[in-house]
Amino acid sequence: MAAKTTIATIWLDGCSGCHMSFLDIDEALIDLASKIDLVYSPLVDHKEFPDMVDVTLVEGAVSNEDDLEKIKRIRKHTRILVSLGDCAVTGNVPSMRNVFPVEAITQRAYIENVTEKPGVPTEKIPPLLPKVRPVHQVVDVDVFIPGCPPNASLILNVLQQLLDGKKPDLSGQAHFG
Repeated sequence: MAAKTTIATIWLDGCSGCHMSFLDIDEALIDLASKIDLVYSPLVDHKEFPDMVDVTLVEGAVSNEDDLEKIKRIRKHTRILVSLGDCAVTGNVPSMRNVFPVEAITQRAYIENVTEKPGVPTEKIPPLLPKVRPVHQVVDVDVFIPGCPPNASLILNVLQQLLDGKKPDLSGQAHFG
């Protein structure tokens, strides 16, 4: 029996819509399950990213120090890294904060809009990076799947091409937004 392809998914700064589209593959997930092992994901209970994963789907942009550390670690332990969705591909909605300095954002969120105990948290909240970045501006990306969120059939098509050992061809299938 041939070994299954290991798949991971991660969620950086985004809305989880791409993961919802992944789940919208519906009954095709049953067919995929015979070919893949989902070894890390917010959809499962694994806590530590494995030493090496065949394919990792990355949802979201890189916006804080935790995201930055996570994506660098995952890139080192992934053969094929896939930017999944417009946030990962372009920065999309999370990057809308790039026009404001971090200090103005934290002031507005934690002091101006708070009625009880105003103050910027210093624990449990990762510090924001000066600018939100799409994944490819931080690490090398092998495949880009645009869309907000990408259509489930497009995600399935890309996974099937990767499982067949092909570089995905998204000509005429993918679009932003």
